[in-house]
Amino acid sequence: MTPSASDVSSARASLLVLGTAAFLVQADARVMDPLLKIVASDLHVTKEGASIALTLYAFAYGLFQLFYGPLGDRIGKLRVMAAALGLFALGEVLGSFMPNLPLFTALRFLTGTVAAAVIPLSLGYIGDKFPYQERQVTLGRFMSALMLGQILGSALGGIFGEYLSWRVIYRIFAGVSLLMAFLLWRESQRAPETPRPERKFSFAPYRTLWAKPMTRIVLGTAFVEGFFIFGGLLFLGASLKERFSLSYLTIGLLLGCFGIGGLIYSASVKRLVPRIGELGALLLGGSLLLVGYTLIGWLPVWWFFIPAIVIYGMGYYTLHGPLQTRATELAPEMRGTAVSLFAFAFFLGQAAGPPVLGWVFKTQGYGIGFSVAGVGLFVLALVARRLFKQIF
Repeated sequence: MTPSASDVSSARASLLVLGTAAFLVQADARVMDPLLKIVASDLHVTKEGASIALTLYAFAYGLFQLFYGPLGDRIGKLRVMAAALGLFALGEVLGSFMPNLPLFTALRFLTGTVAAAVIPLSLGYIGDKFPYQERQVTLGRFMSALMLGQILGSALGGIFGEYLSWRVIYRIFAGVSLLMAFLLWRESQRAPETPRPERKFSFAPYRTLWAKPMTRIVLGTAFVEGFFIFGGLLFLGASLKERFSLSYLTIGLLLGCFGIGGLIYSASVKRLVPRIGELGALLLGGSLLLVGYTLIGWLPVWWFFIPAIVIYGMGYYTLHGPLQTRATELAPEMRGTAVSLFAFAFFLGQAAGPPVLGWVFKTQGYGIGFSVAGVGLFVLALVARRLFKQIF
């Protein structure tokens, strides 16, 4: 179904609110990246042990996509996001007081279950309101909010780790998320969505989607992408600390340069995609990720990390953009469900990656570990390009 002009106008009025909510969730997911060692020290565990809190957050985030997609389609995506952000605020503030790793991990898991609603339902909402020919550009603009979350999330983590406490940042996020919950609720009243008539949750839509070959290709690609992207991303801060003994503030600022690469992609996507097409974007993204990860793995001096992480950020968003856009077209009649299934596969890969690549880093070193991740993503881009060409 093609959105009407009035639908598009209404959606554009909502983009700032959706982007701000997505910024908050993305910043929360990334704020701990530069602080893995300091959190581990505070909770009296190793950095590999502390990473379980981030891994389970990602696992919960991915798993609960399966719940929020049908719920958003049934009662309204904005209403669901507003309620989820209210609960997110509660999880943030409670998690900031946890004295040990088991309790902290449990709260991060529960927080991930409600954070899961925001980004995929935002993508589904944009898909509902914008025609396909405008959607990748619109999604690129929306992704700018996520990129800023990447930049400021890591930077804020470094600032609070250096000068205050990692616990304080969660309390600040709790206050901001309450404001976002109110704004989304008000937006849902201003521009109410048409709900679907179903009353009971069912896995039937997922079975219908899984029966489509293109669904299996998109989901498989998303899983492997999440595995290698976040399997390495989580250990970037620890690698800088161990190899170059940088301050947490410096590490946070350096990790924030990941989002600069994303902003370059966002600024160029309107001209880039028509010129090289979705298949070209897949190959370009995989190539940039290979270069970025390889440079990061074999840094001769710390400041080489800046161009490397910018290239890496450009590669991630260039590869992820076509996959994300294609996911919005898997089932236009139940777009929230389809995008949630895509996000589930992506974040399931994100949860699986850190334990496996963490073992590689521990046994083989950072150079080999990051190189493995880069090669894996380049091979993924080659395979995905071939499969997409055959089936789409």
